[in-house]
Amino acid sequence: MKPRILIAMHYLELGGAEAALIGLLHAIDYQQVDVDLFLYDQRGELMRYIPRQVNLLSAIPAYTMLERPIVELVRSGFWRLAAARLWAKVITRMAKHKNTKHLDDATCFFNMSRYTTPLLPLINANVEYDVAISFLTPHHIVSDKVRAKKKLAWIHTDYTNIFVEAEKELPMWLKYDGIAAISAEAKDKFISVFPTLASKIFICENVLPVSMIRDRADEFVPQEMPLQKDEMCMLSIGRYSNPKRFDEVPLICKRLMSLLPEHNIRWYIIGYGADEALIRQRIAESEMQDHVILLGKRDNPYPYIKACDLYIQPSRYEGKSITVREAQILCKPVVITDYPTAKSQVINGVDGVIVPMPIEACAEGIGEVLRDEVLRKRLCSYLQSHDYGNLTEVEKIHSLL
Repeated sequence: MKPRILIAMHYLELGGAEAALIGLLHAIDYQQVDVDLFLYDQRGELMRYIPRQVNLLSAIPAYTMLERPIVELVRSGFWRLAAARLWAKVITRMAKHKNTKHLDDATCFFNMSRYTTPLLPLINANVEYDVAISFLTPHHIVSDKVRAKKKLAWIHTDYTNIFVEAEKELPMWLKYDGIAAISAEAKDKFISVFPTLASKIFICENVLPVSMIRDRADEFVPQEMPLQKDEMCMLSIGRYSNPKRFDEVPLICKRLMSLLPEHNIRWYIIGYGADEALIRQRIAESEMQDHVILLGKRDNPYPYIKACDLYIQPSRYEGKSITVREAQILCKPVVITDYPTAKSQVINGVDGVIVPMPIEACAEGIGEVLRDEVLRKRLCSYLQSHDYGNLTEVEKIHSLL
């Protein structure tokens, strides 16, 4: 009988962690292992890319309510979950005064999970798994609601750039046998916040299905990105949220246009999220409506990557950006900002370019890449001869069995 793995994830909307999970599922050797996938809510554009060998467990109504509006929980009869969510909001507000560095607040989701998980039923209660994997924080559900011989938790972000109450989170992490970090830098940042967990953490880089990405890139030619004479087409992908820094793209683009008056600049952004209104406001304030274009959600972003001249990740911070790797797989010149983990993502001047974070310097760095056609061709040539799929990383999962 083959070993059996459970992987738990919130849903499969468009996002870096979600894409990483699809990559991992496509890399697993199903002759060696059986895989059950449990999604708290079975929704998202990436659902159709779940490999046929994966057993998608049936939805459990209580889990589908975890991230829906509280009023919907009340209407559906989940009163206790609604009360737990409200209490989590109170606890989160009480903790805000501790966030003296004004970091992105991650305590809301942690507290929500902490107080709702005791109210949830066990997942596949009759099965004891060989390995259970919680693929996205917070990790209370797999730690408390799954029976398994070993349990792994994944981290996808730079923990020094988010506010967590480490003393409250530590008991959750201690329930895991291992913690997988997607880069060496993400590992080091995590250890700086949770030094006592250093012995549990290991590096397991994102696995990407190269052939699937390249096949999907050929599915169509995007009509929303028409190429005009002397036009430079740039693209960014990500959630419309503070870490991705799309709110400053209009100012970067405006400065870039002043540096390159001979070019017609178009900067397209694929994504969705809470900051959309803010980004549109900044676009209007800087009069960049014709040059910074929000494309919204796209089920298949790869034809857009293939069509652009330059892929840009202007983030304030990242764990390790999936979309940067996908652009490299499609042999596109990549520019990223100098966020703390940038050097784990790009070898500057070899397979991409790292530019400074400040708006003026960022625009100047992008401008230098756009001016230098020889550099862009050299970057593309390097990418064509290197593998960015990381398929061997899946052996780290197999070795646990």
